[in-house]
Amino acid sequence: MKNNKIKIAISYPPLLNSKGNAFLGQNRQFQWTNTGNVILPVIPAYGATALKQLGYKVIWDDAIAEKIDYKTWLSRLAKQQPSIIFIESKTPVIKRHWEIINQLKTHNSKLITVLMGDHVTALPEESLNNSKVDYVITGGDYDFMMINLVDHIYHRKKLEPGVYYRSKVPKLQSSTVLNSGKFALKHHNLDTLPIIDRKLTNWKIYGYQNTNFKYKPAAYIMTGRDCWWGKCTFCSWTTTHPGNTFRNFSVAHTIKELKYLASLGIKEVFDDAGTLPVGPWLKEFCDQMIATGLNKKIVFGCNMRFGALNQEQYNLMGKAGFRFILYGLESSNQDTLNHILKNTKVEDSRKTLIMAKKAGLEPHLTIMVGYPWESKQDAITTLDEARSLFQDGLADSMQATIVVPYPGTPLFEECKKNNWLKTLDWNDYDMRIPVMRSPITNLEQLELVHGLFHGVLTPKFLWRKITSIRNIDDVSHLFNYAIKYLKKLQDFPKS
Repeated sequence: MKNNKIKIAISYPPLLNSKGNAFLGQNRQFQWTNTGNVILPVIPAYGATALKQLGYKVIWDDAIAEKIDYKTWLSRLAKQQPSIIFIESKTPVIKRHWEIINQLKTHNSKLITVLMGDHVTALPEESLNNSKVDYVITGGDYDFMMINLVDHIYHRKKLEPGVYYRSKVPKLQSSTVLNSGKFALKHHNLDTLPIIDRKLTNWKIYGYQNTNFKYKPAAYIMTGRDCWWGKCTFCSWTTTHPGNTFRNFSVAHTIKELKYLASLGIKEVFDDAGTLPVGPWLKEFCDQMIATGLNKKIVFGCNMRFGALNQEQYNLMGKAGFRFILYGLESSNQDTLNHILKNTKVEDSRKTLIMAKKAGLEPHLTIMVGYPWESKQDAITTLDEARSLFQDGLADSMQATIVVPYPGTPLFEECKKNNWLKTLDWNDYDMRIPVMRSPITNLEQLELVHGLFHGVLTPKFLWRKITSIRNIDDVSHLFNYAIKYLKKLQDFPKS
């Protein structure tokens, strides 16, 4: 069959419910959110672009970001009539995705359905046993794997390792699940991927609805996969991108992508690699941002680790156009940082934030509560330190969450070993209630999350924010952040 006769849908079906909208794509931790934030799923977007360049008819179908209802989505999909549909899933919505796949197969038995994501990487056979899904892709390079699977189905190309499927051999039982081996990543050269076709992937629906961005329209990219440390025991992407498989795009490829984004009028970009590449790569990237003048057109943001850079490097980032920089504080208790293999020191946070602020950057902190080994006083220690960092003007924004032990992570295995899990109902792994046993009650954990949000909004912090206003973008950003903080509290109801 000719490629241009084959329709491929990369889909995020509607998942809106009373808890809010699903914060699913390009997200290491699933959450029902009321903030309205959306993020382009970067890796599937690379796959969509590559498939289009190979001549396939690609349908970019993110109903979550479009905020359309389920009935409308089903009707639209029926009209589009794709031959194959790819769906990324995560633990709290895997059951719903099974239901959706079963319904799609009922309407069209010939439709080939594929699941991918960290949950199915950890438990690939589960989905084949509980739904009519045809294939399960494991590992985090969905783009390369999507291309390979499509070529396998329609052109008999050999399957890469990492694909699970049902037996089609008559002699074997129908329930038999086969696979092409353990997934591998290092043989995938990221520079062979095309830059994302932003028009194909409907960039405008992602360009405005994200309160982390000050300048809009904005966009997400990933300079690497995923984090060069890659060992934090709670991170769901350690399942799909183990630390020893880190790879990055060349600086030349990244600069080419940023030039394309600038041509679309993009004003701010966030790089969502687990941690931005450092060392010679970072210096070359900053030098190129300055030499090409991109630092005057695009404001840049990234994830970074405490203790990874020195003042000279932060100063260069400031000159290169960096603004927003996200750090995983997680806890201010050294025993906890050691336990989750964070490989940072409590004192690193303050030292690093001082350097980042001196370079003119705006740090954002992520913090978690509900570790099974932490007492309430341990959690309060983190809350107090976060409040102190904001009080001293060393952080500009934050997000607080409840720790979730996703299947496939070392934390999940530790929970099973120590009988810490309260439930194996995946629907409960959505951060609305704690699923691990803890010295801190459920209500106390939710109160601590609320306390973190309220605790940083001190009069001194608010006055500093108000006096930092220089233009209309600052006003809009501050207003949107205020609204976001109020809506985030709805994501963690106490009842």
